Amino acid sequence: MAQKVTPNLVFMVRRHEPELIAPSKPTPHEFKLLSDIDDQQSVRLQVPIIQFYPSNRENVNSDPVKVIRDALAEALVFYYPFAGRLREVSGGKLVVDCTGEGVLFIEADADVRMEQFGEALHPPFPCLEELLYNVPGSDGILNSPLLLIQVTRLLCGGFVFALRLNHTMTDGPGLVQFMMAIGEIARGARILSVQPVWQRELLSARDPPHVTCTHHEYDEVANTKDTIASLLVDVDHRSFTFGPTELLALRKLVPKYISKCSTFDLLSACLWRCRTIALQLEPDEEVRFLCLVNARGRLDMSLPTGYYGNAFVFPAAISTVKKLSQNSLGYALELVMKAKSSVTTEYVRSVADLMVTRGRPPLQAAGSWLVSDNTRIRYTDVDFGWGKAVYGGLATGRVGDIPGLLNFYVQYRNNKGENAVVVPICLPAAAMERFVKVLGSMLAGNDQLVNGTVSCQIKSAL
Repeated sequence: MAQKVTPNLVFMVRRHEPELIAPSKPTPHEFKLLSDIDDQQSVRLQVPIIQFYPSNRENVNSDPVKVIRDALAEALVFYYPFAGRLREVSGGKLVVDCTGEGVLFIEADADVRMEQFGEALHPPFPCLEELLYNVPGSDGILNSPLLLIQVTRLLCGGFVFALRLNHTMTDGPGLVQFMMAIGEIARGARILSVQPVWQRELLSARDPPHVTCTHHEYDEVANTKDTIASLLVDVDHRSFTFGPTELLALRKLVPKYISKCSTFDLLSACLWRCRTIALQLEPDEEVRFLCLVNARGRLDMSLPTGYYGNAFVFPAAISTVKKLSQNSLGYALELVMKAKSSVTTEYVRSVADLMVTRGRPPLQAAGSWLVSDNTRIRYTDVDFGWGKAVYGGLATGRVGDIPGLLNFYVQYRNNKGENAVVVPICLPAAAMERFVKVLGSMLAGNDQLVNGTVSCQIKSAL
């Protein structure tokens, strides 16, 4: 495991005044309902995305700001709901008021070169707030722009494309579909390869709604031990890289009958266990692992190609701290695999029905850890005419109101040219030090834990 620390890089960014980019042609002024998967409380957040593009000799005389600005205006003709504003109606239901006002756009220049960011491009990024400026008053969920885009030119001729998304509008695959559309238009296309499909009613509650599955992710549990508040103190943000060597070391710790599990399942079981031990929670406290499971591709869901709404659910695995800490990695792995396998079409329908019958409850935050696998989302394939991005995806591990509650797995190629996974982690500083030690010990082959501590001398893999 190579722990990556962002170099101490400081630079200046000169921004133009933010502007609203409206669709280049008139679009319908109408109201569009979001689905009951879209508008749940736990999806009402802003998500930052960042893309790094090196200079390209073929486009040395082209301005990425102008190219992207013009392509964005044309893409919004097809994706005109993004140019509107969210309103809340009775029952907490969200609708898009398709006003055509536009999305926020910022033109900027930075006195830094791409190579100064280092060879290993991944979160946390230095001066992120300069590369994705939070325009005052723009980050509300309701009555605010649904997208903010900043394009920053670099001294080397490359540029940074950064975006902030109101998550209720779309998920990762849907966002990439929209970004691909901008890229196709920027490269000269007039007909999109994938036509956008709204049809949010496909993931709305049935009439009458009927909750048929158990949804521990929405359990109402009192935060009596104040575990949420403890996550907000002295937060440390680091990224950890898992390549073939690290993943092989973890596979050696699980029983053979489940050793061919997915990389996501293996990493999730390991990190959930390490994080739980590092937080030093009470032994009898209940902890949850939640993961995003995509509903796309399920034949009986009937989601058409081009659907760009949120299409995922959050199945939960549950354990006590004592069982998770003292049992082997295989115990955690089986819980993760069971939670994922519980997702069926009926499960997705049941979540939509639950939103309506229980008034759109939030996910249970106390004792929970939520993971989204972004390694298969094609952020780096987005091409505005300068080729693929050298990094594309989540800009930070600090997403949402509670640092570290939501984590993302990011695709990465290490300095050996091997495919790897980067995991940005946020924890209180003291817990982070314990996390590093426990994870290092596991990667060194020690899976024997007693009372939440490593039972023998810790050997860090750093």
